[in-house]
Amino acid sequence: MKKLTGILLATVIHGFYLPSAIAQDGKTALVPLPSVDDFSRGNDGWSVGLGLGVEYESAYEGSDEFGFEAEPAGAVQWRRGNDVFFWAGEALGWRGLRSDTWLFEAVVAFDEGREESASDDGRLAGLGDGEENTEVVFQARRALDADWRYWLVGRVVTGSGGNLGLFGLGYRFGEQTDGSGSEINLVGVAHDSDFANKDFGINARQSVASGLRETRMSSGLRSFGVNYNYRYNLNDNWQVFGEALYERFSSDVQRSPIARSNYEAEVSVGFLYRF
Repeated sequence: MKKLTGILLATVIHGFYLPSAIAQDGKTALVPLPSVDDFSRGNDGWSVGLGLGVEYESAYEGSDEFGFEAEPAGAVQWRRGNDVFFWAGEALGWRGLRSDTWLFEAVVAFDEGREESASDDGRLAGLGDGEENTEVVFQARRALDADWRYWLVGRVVTGSGGNLGLFGLGYRFGEQTDGSGSEINLVGVAHDSDFANKDFGINARQSVASGLRETRMSSGLRSFGVNYNYRYNLNDNWQVFGEALYERFSSDVQRSPIARSNYEAEVSVGFLYRF
């Protein structure tokens, strides 16, 4: 797995020096943001992007164990004007651009829940597997200028596992309009008690089985974080992408015995073929 990561990183670096990779598509994405998949090249109708990514990430929320994992990447999309409908893995959704400054998104996604076996060191032993549930995600971004250089973002995640809210500010680097380039987001995240206990709570039964103290989480601030996204078009079909995430947990979350670390981090890199 480390060898594969090295190959992908080398591809990213080498791509900067390929003469054919210097020019971008020259076609407009729905919004020029690397974090928003758009394989349409500005055209209405069907578009597909398929690929593979390698992630180095925390084993679970609050874990101090890290590991590599290969994940499929891409989506099937259908675009009509300023609306895109998409299917990406276990998520089905829509996003639409309104008044050139508002981007809305609604997604239905499946959450597999945390597995007790996610910890190789047995730190989740006795807690059992988390429940699977379906989540609905609503997101809105408001551009603060005409070319989406700065924007505000808000997101709500709701489901049987509780509710989570995110609010942040983003900045886009570069001048590309085809969705390549890079961006950075600074965000704050809050959760209700149900969502907090899903990841960090320990009930009486779990406490007896695991030996960890019983913990009841309340609503409030979950974390502050920074997220960086990158996309580079090697040519008309091949695209390299990367992402880095750092999330610093609040003091309330850090007090949970499940939170073996005061932060969560993830780095991923991969490639896509756009049909």
